[in-house]
Amino acid sequence: MAPEAPKIAFLASNDPMAVSAHAALTARFGQFVPERADLIVALGGDGFMLHTLHGAQKSGLPVYGMNCGTIGFLMNEFSESDLLHRLDAAEETVINPLKMHAVATDGSEHTALAINEVSLLRAGSQAAKLRITVNGRVRMPELVCDGALLSTPAGSTAYNYSAHGPILPIGSEVLALTAMSAFRPRRWQGALLPKSARVRFDVLEPQKRPVMADADGRSALNVMWVEIQSEPSVSHRILFDPGHGLEERLMREQFS
Repeated sequence: MAPEAPKIAFLASNDPMAVSAHAALTARFGQFVPERADLIVALGGDGFMLHTLHGAQKSGLPVYGMNCGTIGFLMNEFSESDLLHRLDAAEETVINPLKMHAVATDGSEHTALAINEVSLLRAGSQAAKLRITVNGRVRMPELVCDGALLSTPAGSTAYNYSAHGPILPIGSEVLALTAMSAFRPRRWQGALLPKSARVRFDVLEPQKRPVMADADGRSALNVMWVEIQSEPSVSHRILFDPGHGLEERLMREQFS
């Protein structure tokens, strides 16, 4: 007897290709709301995949992405015909996000989770001045730069990589601290930190040199300080075709 087909919640971005794929797939395989589904199939690019993973946090459902966008590092190739077979054979990767807690100059507080990275970026014409503290100890009294970020292994090929940060293997229990356009110390590239590290950025001269913080697209303006650490109580489940999981993709990226 053939196994019962899973209950799938198909979600799509606003991209025309994703909208068209959503119509074809739901007509063929049916559609369930996430509350009644066994898994989610996300149709779009990496940005929509991050949005879907955040939305699936409470349900704990695994998410299988199919690329209908321009970038698809977290996605599988799009194919309609063999979807049920691919879902049955898919391999699961579990990742933990970063938690950001930021306080702005007006006293407002901002918290957010980031699957890829938390970044601090200058928001004015002058370079940012940051003090970096790790586990309560000041490690860099002053970093003059365009910005800095803390990245997970899953996000290490995204903004972190474009800022010349290292690619981190999945399961490495390491975070990447990377500077963007460091002026002083000259060309400082950053550091590798244990996953358990608590990182704090204090913005020096916040009125003269305003800084914004961003966690996977959730922004806080005019921040005074930002604390970041891994959040092990939250897990995101991502499904990949066999032999094409995050670990293999990270390996290929380093030899491409």
